[in-house]
Amino acid sequence: MDLGIAGRNALVTGGSLGIGRAVALELAANGVNVAISARNPDRLADVARELTSNTGGRVVAVPGDMSKPEDITRVMAETGAALGDIDILVNNAGSSPAGRLQDLDDETWYAAFELKFMGYMRCARAVAPHMRARKWGRIVNIIGAGGPNPSAGYILGGSFNAALLNFTRALAKDCAPDNVLVNGVNPGATDTPRWKSLVEQNARISGKSEAEISAQSVANVPLGRPARPDEIADVTAFLCSERASHMAGALLNVDGGSSGGL
Repeated sequence: MDLGIAGRNALVTGGSLGIGRAVALELAANGVNVAISARNPDRLADVARELTSNTGGRVVAVPGDMSKPEDITRVMAETGAALGDIDILVNNAGSSPAGRLQDLDDETWYAAFELKFMGYMRCARAVAPHMRARKWGRIVNIIGAGGPNPSAGYILGGSFNAALLNFTRALAKDCAPDNVLVNGVNPGATDTPRWKSLVEQNARISGKSEAEISAQSVANVPLGRPARPDEIADVTAFLCSERASHMAGALLNVDGGSSGGL
């Protein structure tokens, strides 16, 4: 299926690993010029070269820490200089640690807030006015199943994910009249380094083995397995495309049936 976005320019944050890398690969394979951003410049450059080689497209590395406002400003400027106007933003940078309320101190909450929530907000705020002026744009927020499905053991991440659900829908209503479509994707358990890290954290906190924690997570998925990153990327790329031209404020759960709906 032709997504109708060949020649568009995209920025994918958290683009060096897992879901972000898979999204960048899918967009580049569909003819989109892609800038990927993440904190590790060496790994980011390696991924950009690999994706360019694999797709024949244009993928550039723009290192940055999305918890720092000055880095976001620089990443936007460098992406614009390399590619031109940003047509598509995929907010994906940011992770929150596992733990119950008593396991998490104030500094941990503040750090996660700056990266996951404020990072998404600042990136969207940077690109939305320009998209609106051109009457075309796509913003897709990779949020997470913890938002609509609270868990005591993931109270921090779930709280900020829930805030991002509200943010996504509110921004979608604001931007839709200018044909800037804002949507969200809520991945469930996905076979990425991030998921493996959460399994390790939960095992350490609970005293259970990593195998037990992993099995518990998969047991809640009717499909019986975690998602592959490319399965999240396929849905994300669709939301970035002309094929999703009447979708705004949608929050799509890609979780193997765990939530049982949209």
